[in-house]
Amino acid sequence: MVRAFLLVLALSASLPAANTLDVGFIDVEGGQATLLVSPSGESMLVDAGWPGYDGRDADRIAAAAKQAGIKKIDYFVATHYHRDHVGGVEQLISRIPIVNYVDHGPSVESGGAADQLLSSYGTARDQGKHIVVKPGDHIPIRGLNVTVVSAAGNVLKSPLKGGGAPNPLCASATRRDEDKTENAQSVGILVEYGKFRFLDLGDLTWNKEIDLVCPNNPIGTIDVYLTTHHGMNMSGPDTIVHALRPRVAIMNNGAKKGGTPEAWQVVKTSPGLEDIWQVHYSLAGGAGHNVAEPMIANMEEKCEGKGIQFSAKSDGAFTVTNLRNGHSKKYAARK
Repeated sequence: MVRAFLLVLALSASLPAANTLDVGFIDVEGGQATLLVSPSGESMLVDAGWPGYDGRDADRIAAAAKQAGIKKIDYFVATHYHRDHVGGVEQLISRIPIVNYVDHGPSVESGGAADQLLSSYGTARDQGKHIVVKPGDHIPIRGLNVTVVSAAGNVLKSPLKGGGAPNPLCASATRRDEDKTENAQSVGILVEYGKFRFLDLGDLTWNKEIDLVCPNNPIGTIDVYLTTHHGMNMSGPDTIVHALRPRVAIMNNGAKKGGTPEAWQVVKTSPGLEDIWQVHYSLAGGAGHNVAEPMIANMEEKCEGKGIQFSAKSDGAFTVTNLRNGHSKKYAARK
């Protein structure tokens, strides 16, 4: 069976079903929605984009799931309670059922729009099983090792396999004002399939990212990094990005959200980085802080909602594909 993660025309790429971890970064216009399908066929969706827009984001996620041959979401991970991450959940469950809801527990935000958002998310969550996680917990998806590295303002301290080395970048790290919003509460996960490693920290912000890798880096190095907080400059200090040494970075930015020149440059200069792939061309980045056109899924602000996908093997090799133009690149396993 062939998997693909977005509705595409003749230029669309497809993913092999057997023996691969398949991940699609769905364009939810500067929000977050990442669909993972394990070699066992189990699925995990990280966040669900925005509400409203005539169900735009829910439709895109449901279409991606259908193309992947997925009839249910086994695990939904709510990184934190903001509209661009969990606002689309209630619309989504009218299109595809969700079995397990994973989050960090109570929100640190309340009143008005925050309460309304939590009510909408709670309505959906009450229809499934609720799992509250903390750093060090595992999300039990067959065929993968999914470790929670941040949640509810706390971060992983016990080293994982390959991690634990002192981080020399901590000596020059500069902290910022405390972030008291839901962003700093983000559930961050490390997904491992054999030797392959993928990291998604949600919208975790500057100080918490430093806390995660200082004085020691418990994670070690990774293969694919989803830029934290859509590539905004309130996240993604070199203290963490350069310590992780990703081979490839995926920027889930919008045309006018994320992809800031400062954050883009930190990623671009990370040791060992081979490529950045972007969901959108960043208007703020201009010619100097965007990658080449073949590696950007959406070039126009008013776009068709194309995405980026990758397929990884257990030996650490993986392939990234731009679903707008079919441009694809293979990355060999580390020696």
